[in-house]
Amino acid sequence: MSNGIENKVILITGGSTGLGAETARFLAARGAKIAIAARRKDKLDGVAADIEAAGGTVRAYALDVTDKAQVEAVVAAVVADFGRLDVLVNNAGLMPIRPMAEVNTDEWDAMIDVNIKGTLYGIAAALPRFLAQQSGHVINLSSVAGIKVFAPGGTVYSGTKFAVRAISEGLRQEVGEHIRVTSIEPGAVDSDLKYSTSGGAAETVLNFYKDAIPASSVARAVAFAIEQPADVDINEIVLRPTKQVF
Repeated sequence: MSNGIENKVILITGGSTGLGAETARFLAARGAKIAIAARRKDKLDGVAADIEAAGGTVRAYALDVTDKAQVEAVVAAVVADFGRLDVLVNNAGLMPIRPMAEVNTDEWDAMIDVNIKGTLYGIAAALPRFLAQQSGHVINLSSVAGIKVFAPGGTVYSGTKFAVRAISEGLRQEVGEHIRVTSIEPGAVDSDLKYSTSGGAAETVLNFYKDAIPASSVARAVAFAIEQPADVDINEIVLRPTKQVF
């Protein structure tokens, strides 16, 4: 009997490390056909080798999610290689934490480009295909910072993750008859995201992540959303370390 994941073609952005890599391994072990995409092709190839060694099906694609043409090209390549696309996991993200008074507009631009535009470009590439086949699932990685503003320091990051959550809900309302949409809002999860912060806030962020839960926790949440019957849409999943207050 199918587990609701087996043989689905799943594209995961930011799939070279952390949440993306762990989710790819977890879903591949459940029988999914995995496409992983990220900027660091060498790390992607390492994840792909792990999946193949365990008997899974996987392909790796170099991708900068801030480049709209690249996103479209990768989605087209996935469809050409696997014959279809069933699930898009918009996972690529940045989280530099810094008080707004330091006015680091380069970091603001980077978060907007990766966290918001990267998510939108993924949707733009996958959605026409999902609509044509009258099925599909968009899973967007937001954050608990998309539920409550993470300040001081995370104000702009929170702004991008509130946007991802709003985009997810709006998309659900527009295409929910046939397309499933899930927003996942993790708290502190052990991944490379915590290393996005430089300067004076770096130590504070690393201390915050001392009680982080493993990336496998998010992988299980993604799997839970995917494995539901076609007439069940898990709209939001919030998960935190038990100790985390924020």
